[in-house]
Order: sequence, then C-alpha cells, then structure tokens
Amino acid sequence: MSRAVIAEDEALLRSALGRLLAETWPELDVIAECEDGASALEAIAEYKPDVAFLDIRMPGLTGLEVATAAIESSPATQIVFTTAYDQYAIDAFDRGAVDYLLKPIVPERLAATVQRLKARAASGIPADIAQTLRQLAQAATPSGHATPLTWITASAGRETRLIMVDDIVYFRADNKYTVAVTADGESLLRKPIRELLDELDPNTFKQIHRSTIVNLKAIAAVIRDDTGKGTLRLKQRPETLTVSQPFMTLFRHM
Repeated sequence: MSRAVIAEDEALLRSALGRLLAETWPELDVIAECEDGASALEAIAEYKPDVAFLDIRMPGLTGLEVATAAIESSPATQIVFTTAYDQYAIDAFDRGAVDYLLKPIVPERLAATVQRLKARAASGIPADIAQTLRQLAQAATPSGHATPLTWITASAGRETRLIMVDDIVYFRADNKYTVAVTADGESLLRKPIRELLDELDPNTFKQIHRSTIVNLKAIAAVIRDDTGKGTLRLKQRPETLTVSQPFMTLFRHM
C-alpha cells in the first residue's frame, strides 16, 4: 500500500482532498494531514511517504521550500503541488517530475495525476526534481513582498513593550501565542508563530523547528551531531536552540 502526506492550511480543502483521494486511490494510506509547512516537512522526514500533496502557499515554509528540503530527508517521495494560482510556471511543472493540481481540485484531474504517480513508481526510476523546483521557485517569487515587520508590541506582566524586531534573538511558540526572546528577557506576543513567520524578513529570520524562529544575526555558532540534528549557540543568551533534522537542509543553504 502506498502512503501519502497532505499539507494544506485550510481545513475544509484538506478534508476535501482526503475524500477525493479515498475515492480515486482507495489503496492509498494518508498517514499525516498537516496545516503548515513546518509540520509537513517533519512528517515527510519521519514517514518518508511515497507521495506528498503540498499547498504551494502555506504559513511559514511554502510548499516549494518543503519540497526542496524533502529531497534530502526523503528523496523517493513524489511531489504534487496544489495551488489556486495558475501563474506558477506551468511549463516547468509539465516538463518536470512533479505534478500540480489547481484548486478547486476536480476528480478527473486528480485521477490523471494518480495514474502518472503510479506509472513513475512502477518504473523504479527515481525522479530528479531539484532543477524543476529551482525553476518553480524563480517563477513563484512575488514581484513585491509586503514590508517586513520592524517592531512589535508584546506584554511582559502588566507592561506592554514596544520591541524592535532586530533586537529579538528568537521566537518560541507558546500554545496559541508566541514568546519573543531578547537579550534581557521574554515577552508574550498574542499571535501564533505560524502567522508571524510570514511577516518577518526571510533574509534575517529562519524557522529551525516547528516551534522556533531564530534571528540569524543572533547566532554565534552552529554545532552538528552525528544524527543530523544541529544546535545553535547564541551571542547574547546562555541557552542553546535545537535545529530539528528536517530543517538542517534549509539551514545549510542560508
């Protein structure tokens, strides 16, 4: 039996794809359903599924970033992108070893995709998708990003603080909220970490774990162990931060 991971941030669309797959590919076992890129990347690394259905636009890591990192953690996993936007270099999809599904997904298109996935799996020839992903990443780069956050308001006890984003060493998830850690303390930001990542400068802040975002300028050293995990030593904080194994690929390309 083949196994799959579904990554889609909208619950209704995630459930709809699961139902369509159950009808179109009944022998497929959906082993994980994820609502963001970080969870998807960890699920692919853990389960090494035969196929991953990835929404291109997700909070935090995009589907393209997940697929790029998954090449190392699970090279045999076939990739199918789902998107509501048809401007994403359809030629690159058609020439490459990945498939795409336009939302709303129609059964006929899904059935054709399933047949291609089965044919590739039966051929036994591993797909080389790295070049295709590079082309897609270039085509999917928006012409104008929103201006990244420069400051946030967060609470520390009864005090509301105005904190410059450059002063934040790292962010840590805390249930539905996020803890902003600076050199001299912690403050609570009333926003989930998965939403916060999209508002930060991607050249400065990187997700290193599903619950941690680090300021690259605050890193003193990276230590790698034999299991593939990494540990970050910080310039202004005594604690260290763990880089989970699936995220090490992204971290090495910083």
